[in-house]
Amino acid sequence: MIDRKEYLENLINFKEKKVIKVITGIRRCGKSTMFELYQDYLVSQGIEKERIVSINLEDGNYRMLRDPQRLYDYIENLLITGRMNYVFLDEIQQVPDFQRAVDWLYVKKNVDLYITGSNAFLLSGELATLLSGRYVEIKMLPLSFKEYVSAFPENQNVAALYMNYLTNSSFPGTLELNRKKDVRAYLEGIYNTILLKDVVTRKRIADPALLESVVEFVFDNIGNLCSSTKVANTMTSAGRRISVPTVEGYLAALRDSFIVYKADRYDVKGKQRLTTGAKYYVTDIGLRYYLLGTKQADMGHILENVVYLELLRRGYEVHVGKAGDAEVDFIAINDEGEEYYQVSRTVMEEKTLRRELAPLESIHDHNPKYLLTMDFVPMVSHNGIKQMNALDWLLK
Repeated sequence: MIDRKEYLENLINFKEKKVIKVITGIRRCGKSTMFELYQDYLVSQGIEKERIVSINLEDGNYRMLRDPQRLYDYIENLLITGRMNYVFLDEIQQVPDFQRAVDWLYVKKNVDLYITGSNAFLLSGELATLLSGRYVEIKMLPLSFKEYVSAFPENQNVAALYMNYLTNSSFPGTLELNRKKDVRAYLEGIYNTILLKDVVTRKRIADPALLESVVEFVFDNIGNLCSSTKVANTMTSAGRRISVPTVEGYLAALRDSFIVYKADRYDVKGKQRLTTGAKYYVTDIGLRYYLLGTKQADMGHILENVVYLELLRRGYEVHVGKAGDAEVDFIAINDEGEEYYQVSRTVMEEKTLRRELAPLESIHDHNPKYLLTMDFVPMVSHNGIKQMNALDWLLK
């Protein structure tokens, strides 16, 4: 199993804290494996296996527990009195009214509770009301490039691995597949399951074909400023009539299923989020290749997508920057402050370099500024703007 250090450290930091640990993320991103890694850690720290209760509710062996009362009763009978018990409930959304069982377990003093789910509804509606202030969300993504590289021998060509990472997908399960057609079949299964189970069924969408048209539009326009009105107008012009409210509902459902992420615009000078315009990024480039093929391979926007996801993994809140009339690809914000990122496939031509540096140069504060490219050149500073090879940055 690949060591997913950042997520493991997050779980360790919240160990035995009186909050419910909720791990969310797209299907097959590694949530169940993360539970296994953490359980191995607990055992290594002297926790007896008898005090670890782990239930995957997608497993047919536990189908009788898809009732909150039965689930609670089953777990309660396994708890060791007078000792801390570590309870893991995987794919909890399989249990209707699961929040009742979660709440009953939470109030027990000898239970440290961890749950996973594939949909953002875990943190909305009734659960958020019921558990307000009593949970922490740990957001998982598929493998980072650094994690992906760690699965291969050290002497592998990094640039070649990057192309494999894009085309073969960042989903951990694809590492076990050697043939392109097997990878494609695997991604097809993920894509169809997300659309049919997590979006069409749960959101009661009447026209799945129209939804898929919206998905294709968003996948094809990663890194471009986009709005619900633009999507609706473009699709209507192409003969697929759709209203703006319908597009908004579809985009929200896609975000809830974690298949796409939305980066809002942020005014650098005004220090505020803007309500107009946004960019969308796909959770896995392999899914984009599966849906659109390789002809739409805009490597600049694909690199931008990879950088965006990596910033999320590193714990930043990420926005598209507006600096006067200029656009900065990303403003990354955390507790330590702000960082600015410009992403370009290459800046070997002087004209391109000047164009990419200009938005960063227009920002007159002392926050770190980076220009990430695929050019294999040593790191250089342009009046304080650090130009780095993107693969080196992804691997650091």
